[in-house]
Amino acid sequence: MAHPSHNPSQNDSHNDSQTGSSPARRLAALATLLADETRASFCLALLDGRAWTAGELARHARVAPSTASEHLGKLVAGGLLAEERQGRHRYVRLADAAMAHLVEDLAAHVAPPADERPRTLRAANASSAMARGRTCYDHLAGRIGIVITDAMTERGLLRQDAGFALTDAGVGWFGALGIPLQRTGRRPLVRACLDWTERRPHLAGIAGAALCGHALDAGWCVRIGSERAVKVTAEGERALRETLGVVEWGG
Repeated sequence: MAHPSHNPSQNDSHNDSQTGSSPARRLAALATLLADETRASFCLALLDGRAWTAGELARHARVAPSTASEHLGKLVAGGLLAEERQGRHRYVRLADAAMAHLVEDLAAHVAPPADERPRTLRAANASSAMARGRTCYDHLAGRIGIVITDAMTERGLLRQDAGFALTDAGVGWFGALGIPLQRTGRRPLVRACLDWTERRPHLAGIAGAALCGHALDAGWCVRIGSERAVKVTAEGERALRETLGVVEWGG
């Protein structure tokens, strides 16, 4: 008995109409969004974890406000960014931690070689500050992030032998400092995030975000400049020396 001929394109079209789109199509759409230099510049700027206005992002990327609005519309529609309105102002931020990690991980894999020097003094200073310490969406990165991650590991608060995991002592350490670890959604308690300047993993996830928030709120770290760079304050050096035994920051 003859069977009806199979037309893959028809079935694929039918399935896509039920599920919205295929995984391959969604991946291609996401790659297309990040393939534009202006849109990529916006996403990298938003890794500071804060909400930006369209005007601020336009100035950052050195494009016209109308151009910025067009690109932002595509990023919001594509799910990379979330939009917030406050009065007459429109703010955008990265949609969630998963999108932030995607952007940071991609940036880590296309980071310039270590021996590639900035062409201007301003660029060199900015690059040096970012390498010393920065926020990676909502957690600490750069040498600051690595030093803290290593100190937590050496003190038995964090395990790195089979992926990142907080020990019981680590959970107690957060509790003793009054840093809540609020588990919401599917975000992991801890996550290893590849540091694009140090080429080693630093602490991310719920615990990384909570520690970063505490460090900024308690004045252990402060933001510097208009980029994501942060630095450890004298109060922060004292606190981290007392709580983690950190005495060297590596520059």
